[in-house]
Amino acid sequence: MSATITASDINNLRQATGAGMMDCRKALTESNGDFETAIDWLRKQGQKVAAKRSDREAKEGVIIAKTTSDHKTGIVICISCETDFVSKNADFVSFAQSIADAAIDNNVRSAEELNNTEINGAKVSDMINDKLASIGEKIAVSKFERIEAPYVASYIHGANRMGVLVGLSKESAEAGKDVAMQIAAMNPLAIDESSIPAETIAREKEIAIEQIKAEGKPADMAEKIAMGKVNKFFKDNTLLAQPYVKDNNKSVGDYLKSVEGDIKVIEFKRVALG
Repeated sequence: MSATITASDINNLRQATGAGMMDCRKALTESNGDFETAIDWLRKQGQKVAAKRSDREAKEGVIIAKTTSDHKTGIVICISCETDFVSKNADFVSFAQSIADAAIDNNVRSAEELNNTEINGAKVSDMINDKLASIGEKIAVSKFERIEAPYVASYIHGANRMGVLVGLSKESAEAGKDVAMQIAAMNPLAIDESSIPAETIAREKEIAIEQIKAEGKPADMAEKIAMGKVNKFFKDNTLLAQPYVKDNNKSVGDYLKSVEGDIKVIEFKRVALG
């Protein structure tokens, strides 16, 4: 049975991908209404798709990235709201900061634990409900990420609209800041090629092969050209292979070697409003 494709479905796909209305309708029809499959269908037709990433779910709010004083642990949280009028309010930013401070001070490990944490005798969840009642907007701890490493750097970009954590194998404030700014600017999917799930690689290769066939190139060339596209995908989307934003003549991996030869990126988290 075919899925019913609504105007709302088409509009959501248009907003997510930037593709035209008729193309979005066709994509959803061909994929029986499945959103992710429809995005893949558009890409296979050679469309330049601005695919959504998981860090773009919160519409408005305040993002705080913070580390412990010893830089061994970092957290990044998003206290979401409905309008930028609230998110830009100094009192609301201060409210979000107090919740982030509580997360650090109490060694919190999850959003659920944070909601049950007390600040001056009041639970965070109750404080959020009180704030909701006073301003009339839905408020929540919508994102919570945590990193533990020998050295963790934090970075907040764009008036609390994005937060980044970077876990390094050894202390380097310089590398921590520079790599965090790289992640904020270039939004990598993973640290390196080995960190990309096999199913993601297979998906990219399949899409590349279909793109090549759609361009009318011979099938015997498709595999070779597809691997070239996959390698470009790695360069664009893995942190260490990306061109370093402060010097495009070197990769991020090359930059790290120049700072300190054996320093490694262990983990990173990036949370952004969108």
